[in-house]
Amino acid sequence: MILYHGTNAGIVDIDLKASRVGKDFGVGFYLTPDKQVAQRQAERKLEQYGTGEAMVYEYNIDESSLQTLKVLRFDSYTLEWSRFVLRNRKNRTRVQIHDYDIVIGPIADDVIGYQIRRVEEGIISEEQFLEEIKFHTVTIQYLFATEKSIKLLHKL
Repeated sequence: MILYHGTNAGIVDIDLKASRVGKDFGVGFYLTPDKQVAQRQAERKLEQYGTGEAMVYEYNIDESSLQTLKVLRFDSYTLEWSRFVLRNRKNRTRVQIHDYDIVIGPIADDVIGYQIRRVEEGIISEEQFLEEIKFHTVTIQYLFATEKSIKLLHKL
């Protein structure tokens, strides 16, 4: 399976310590099977940081190797998914709230910070939160959260 990572910085080796906190599935290396989504992410990072160059890296992983790892998969936007995203987005530490090697599931809409505040303040319910953070089309992301999982990725 081919997965893509969009960035504004060159990648020689994947460094989990360089990943940011407060992401959908926690700290780690994020990829998508959709090259266009990775390209948009690279352009967004370039715009956000103002340095570097929009780049998309391709990685190959043998899908059968996923059987050797602890994997959490969300096949669609569900209340369980939105609760998991909410907990991870609120976690501002590098300590994971889960022990999965890989998490697979939909990407949350970029306006999630605003929606998190609304649910925390009781303005919207968890069910409304779920509806508000869905992309119009389901876009899948893969979080590689452990060194064990990173070792299975092969840069093309």
